[in-house]
Amino acid sequence: MAVGHLVAAQPEARRLNGLATPLVDPAAEARRLLELQRAAYRRDGAPDAAARRAALTRLERLLLDNRDGFAQAIAADYGTRSPHETTFGEVVPTLNAIRHSRRHLARWMRPQRRPVAWTFRPARAWIRYQPLGCIGIIAPWNYPLYLALAPLVDALAAGNRALIKPSEYTPRLAELLARVIGRAFAAEEVAVVTGGPDVAAAFASLPFDHLLFTGSTAIGRRVMAAAAANLTPVTLELGGKSPVIVGPDYGVRSAARSIAFGKFFNAGQTCVAPDYVLAPTHMVRPLAVALLREAQRAYPTVADNPDYTAMITERHHARLVAAIEAARAAGAEVLAHEDAGAAGLRKIGPTIVLAPPAGSLLMQEEIFGPVLPILPYDTIEAAIATVNAGDRPLALYCLTHDAALREAVLARTLSGGVTLNGTLLHVTQDGLPFGGVGPSGIGAYHGRAGFERFSHARGIFQPGRFNGLELVRPPYGFVARRIARLLIGR
Repeated sequence: MAVGHLVAAQPEARRLNGLATPLVDPAAEARRLLELQRAAYRRDGAPDAAARRAALTRLERLLLDNRDGFAQAIAADYGTRSPHETTFGEVVPTLNAIRHSRRHLARWMRPQRRPVAWTFRPARAWIRYQPLGCIGIIAPWNYPLYLALAPLVDALAAGNRALIKPSEYTPRLAELLARVIGRAFAAEEVAVVTGGPDVAAAFASLPFDHLLFTGSTAIGRRVMAAAAANLTPVTLELGGKSPVIVGPDYGVRSAARSIAFGKFFNAGQTCVAPDYVLAPTHMVRPLAVALLREAQRAYPTVADNPDYTAMITERHHARLVAAIEAARAAGAEVLAHEDAGAAGLRKIGPTIVLAPPAGSLLMQEEIFGPVLPILPYDTIEAAIATVNAGDRPLALYCLTHDAALREAVLARTLSGGVTLNGTLLHVTQDGLPFGGVGPSGIGAYHGRAGFERFSHARGIFQPGRFNGLELVRPPYGFVARRIARLLIGR
């Protein structure tokens, strides 16, 4: 296990699995770094807009200078992952987030006036956004760079300090991130702590001013329980079974193109990837065939294709292989784009499963891989009922040009976010909040929503020179009775 700011500084560091491992307790180091940051916050207070923009610019330069190294580290952690997927899925969205926040920061920081009730006039009321202090960020393995740095962008924009805990499943990326952040930022500003599940558990139990976790719902429950001991507020970005509802008016080829893009990018290891498709009964088979053709066009081969991502671990690979075989054994039709040698590289080719049993793993758990069930529906009411029968998903996709159908889906379902006539794209919009609802998450960030998430909206009231309500004080008499009648309205 390695700790940011110590990776390069510890001469006695030993090697474990090819990674530098300083002889230090990461959990104790995390506590020390948090205390260091809290002391710095108490000493220096909230940074001004210029200091925040400068911090964002340092983060931008760090990302630009190390983008190739990040892509190589992530590819090594996965076994196979295209550098283009890292560029488009992680580097570009993070750069966009930095530039968006830097551009709008002064306006976000400006005090916001609030109305004053007539009974308190003349007076002024306003909100002042102030940094919470020290933010904890627990990042997952599927987009280990973006989901570590995008929350950091919002934390820095809001004037905070931050500690980041990357996933133990991406140790090379975590070590590199610790090293380069240690060069760009003082430990009292931003630091990275790496290690295994024990370190993550200790990290979640630290008394942060806010804790953001991205990962599974099961682990999210544990994180929330650990944070509750300190009354630490949390933002949980979880997941769930994000559906695609295909309208009967939508073209099969267009639907296949959008769904295949969202599902097979990063081999389906995306929290907002389409998890299952609801299509009119007569469209199910044509859509399945079109999806498979689209996958074959995008990925002519699987095993030796550097553009096609591997499963992150053998356990994840085995879980999905077993789920596919269970669905096939239960009578579901399976269409797969596979080739020899894929399994040995922890790869699963794009796979379409027609109407798997409702009780199967594919329909009970988030799939998180390149396996896509397609379910038939006869009416849009039935499709909506299927979505609403499950937990509220992190994302929902609706493909239709029919305004009435689209409005029915939007009005009668609830999800974290929505892309219409496409997939994934709402996540990359810095002007929109990103977050789940219910089991798919608590709270939202990105852009202004992230700035506000990591700020305290401090309400401030200033009475005028004359305050009529000061007349209402003991001993109560005629004036108090008249004012009370006036305020009550009778």
